[in-house]
Amino acid sequence: MANVTDLQTKYSKLAQEYSKLRAQNQVLKKAVVDEQANSASLKEQLKQRDQSLRKQEQEMDSLSFRNQQLAKRVELLQEELAVSEAKGKKGKSKGDSPSQHGLQTQSVFDEDLQKKIEENERLHIQFYEADEQHRRQEAELKARLEELEKDAEQHQTAVDLLTTKYVETIERLQSDKARLEVKSQTLEREAKECRMRTEECQQQLRRCQSELNRQVKQSSSVIQEKVPFNDTSEYLLSVDCAVFLWIQLKARDVAGQALSFIQDLVAALLNFHSYTEQRVHIYPLDSSIEPISPLNQKFSQYLHENAAYVRPLEDSFLQLYQSITEDTVTVLETVVKLKSFADNFSTYTHFLQKILPYQLKSLEEECEAPLCTTALTAKNKELQSDTKKVTSVFEKLQNYINLLALPSRLTHSTSAVFTQLAACLHSLHDAIKEMSKHYNQKAGIEQELPTVTQKLCTTTECLLGSLGSLTSSTGKIATFFSNNLDFFTSSGYNPRGCTVALNPLQAESMLANKKKAAIYINTIRKPLPQSVPYREALSNRRILTSSTESREGLTQQVQQSQEKIARLEQEKEHWLLEAQLGKVRLEKENQRIADLEAQLAAALGGSPNSQTAAASTLAQSQEEAETELRATGKETTLCTSLVYLLFRLLFVGDEESREQLIKTHYMARVGELTTQLQISDSKAVHFHSEQGTALRKSSFPF
Repeated sequence: MANVTDLQTKYSKLAQEYSKLRAQNQVLKKAVVDEQANSASLKEQLKQRDQSLRKQEQEMDSLSFRNQQLAKRVELLQEELAVSEAKGKKGKSKGDSPSQHGLQTQSVFDEDLQKKIEENERLHIQFYEADEQHRRQEAELKARLEELEKDAEQHQTAVDLLTTKYVETIERLQSDKARLEVKSQTLEREAKECRMRTEECQQQLRRCQSELNRQVKQSSSVIQEKVPFNDTSEYLLSVDCAVFLWIQLKARDVAGQALSFIQDLVAALLNFHSYTEQRVHIYPLDSSIEPISPLNQKFSQYLHENAAYVRPLEDSFLQLYQSITEDTVTVLETVVKLKSFADNFSTYTHFLQKILPYQLKSLEEECEAPLCTTALTAKNKELQSDTKKVTSVFEKLQNYINLLALPSRLTHSTSAVFTQLAACLHSLHDAIKEMSKHYNQKAGIEQELPTVTQKLCTTTECLLGSLGSLTSSTGKIATFFSNNLDFFTSSGYNPRGCTVALNPLQAESMLANKKKAAIYINTIRKPLPQSVPYREALSNRRILTSSTESREGLTQQVQQSQEKIARLEQEKEHWLLEAQLGKVRLEKENQRIADLEAQLAAALGGSPNSQTAAASTLAQSQEEAETELRATGKETTLCTSLVYLLFRLLFVGDEESREQLIKTHYMARVGELTTQLQISDSKAVHFHSEQGTALRKSSFPF
């Protein structure tokens, strides 16, 4: 919620700045338009002045031309005057009337010339004054035009800067919007996953409930069948039994929830210390540009070691959670792992006390910065008081946790300690909430400073986020502890009507009795071996007898079939041997015929003696063939005797054929012996079945 509030505040500030800049942009645009109109009018005036100047120059040219004409005329008149004077001197004697007339004419010309000269001078003076005035006006107009152009350039630059800033602001807002949309989609997806996990957990819970109900029913049936007893007697009702399993399950559930909250708190503390270290390296001096003060260096060094003090809190509490099982008794006297958690919490509290002076001095150093305003100084002082308050609350928590870890040192009831611990947790939540509020206000003031950098803004936002998560986690822990305060302050395993706590020896004896009871229940749950009842055996006697007789008939048929198969196998082996012998004889006959043909060919090509020898050899071979045929006729009568085997061995010449014959003979013999053994086995089975039938007939009455 704090992050959402911060984002809304930032967006409102950005919207206000955007509206201001937009209004300024409109004013600047109007000023630029006015200046452009003024510049256009000045240009028009300059053009008119140029035109008038050109007219005056033309007039000046015409006047100078007229002046030249007059000068020439004056020269001509002077020449004429000189000529007339010369003529006058010559004609002086002639009379005075022409000279007077010449003098009058000369005086007229002189007056006219004097007027022209004065007019020319006056025109020169006017032209010079007009020229000077024109030049002065032209210089003034040019200077004003340059100023207006500079102003127009400045206005245009300002407009460009504002446009760029607007574009950057719009892009940043769009990126923030996209990031928030992605974050919202992620949160929606996580919410869906959480709902799915919740449904799965509910289904699993229903399955567990059904399984537990089934086990309860089974156990109840076993107890009703095999452990009958009357639990309504006065003696059994007066027995004081501790509610063991429910308390253990509740304690494990509470410890699991507390472990998740402690993990969130540890993560928030790690982020807070890490981002504080980054901020020390950035503000008031950036360590990448210039070295920071020795105080902040030492403070940063201590903050860098925060994981060594924060991580053991989670590890020790995890060990505490793992030590709580169904086979243990969870009371303050038996929870040994609580002492290690208390020691780690004390170590972290000492760490906070160690860094407290450096944190206060670091805030004072920020106040001494040249750009630190009065409002920023006030917020730093508020943060100093908040830091002191948070450290003092951690010290109180340390004292109460140490008391719970050593219950023998308690001088008052445990419930009072738990109540004070819950109040301290609420105080811690309030203090961290106040510190987060002041940090938010300080961040808003710092963003208005002209020297703020993007790195500082990012680090401050991360620091505010860690403070928000720290506020949320402490609030959850305080609420959780208050909701379970009744369980923490309950009597637990104490017997009814007794205020004395359960000591470890009693807990061990109770666990031993529980194990014995579990072993006994598992023992009586074993099912009895199954057996056939006597009446059912009598009713099935006829079926057994008929099945025995039918089995005997089938055994005889199988025996006859096996004998027939054995005879067929022997005949098959005999004819296989005959085929092999015929093949051997055929090969020998082919060899003999080839030899005879060779001898005959040699005899036909040789002497008569050789022909006679070949004829005798052929006759001898015919006699041997007849002898073999007669021997073959005798083999049919001695196929299974040793005499037949010896005869064939003598008849066959090569060693491979002899080995094959010996092997075949002994294989046939092995087959015969196997057949006889099978027949003997079948007869033994038959005799055994007859013996069993006779035994049953003798044992059961008919």
